[in-house]
Amino acid sequence: MIDIGLSKMALIGVVALVVIGPEKLPKVARTVGTLLGKAQRYVNDVKSEVNRSMELDELRKMKENVESAARDVEQSVHTSAKDFEKDWSDATSSLNDSSSDSSGSTSSEYDWSSNSSVTPAYSHPRKNWRVKRGATPQWYKSRSGVRTKAQSGAARVARFRPKKPL
Repeated sequence: MIDIGLSKMALIGVVALVVIGPEKLPKVARTVGTLLGKAQRYVNDVKSEVNRSMELDELRKMKENVESAARDVEQSVHTSAKDFEKDWSDATSSLNDSSSDSSGSTSSEYDWSSNSSVTPAYSHPRKNWRVKRGATPQWYKSRSGVRTKAQSGAARVARFRPKKPL
């Protein structure tokens, strides 16, 4: 970068005053200032765009890592589920084989087929029971003067504003 100190800035100002003249110097300084501001904004925009692209690349890498971890977890869950189903089927088949082989006279074995517990029928809960029980009849609202339609403050002021005499 260019190292410009206070002494160099003063020298540039004196040369500009001599070359350009005192009448045109404020206009030229204003133009140079706006051009420098535009250049700084352009440099800042380029920097922010580069930073955004770097962050986007980092996010893409992080997304790939998370997706691969999710795939690994899903695969491990599937394999453990298959192992569990295999073990379960082995265990139930051995139970079925042992229960069919035995006469069922021992009290320590449980006969799964004789369990005839009846599950109660599902009854759907009433929907909106609070609303239905708490609803006030329309005739009572109109008699007691309860507002049934909401109105904004501005609309209420306009509605009840006194009429101007003609």
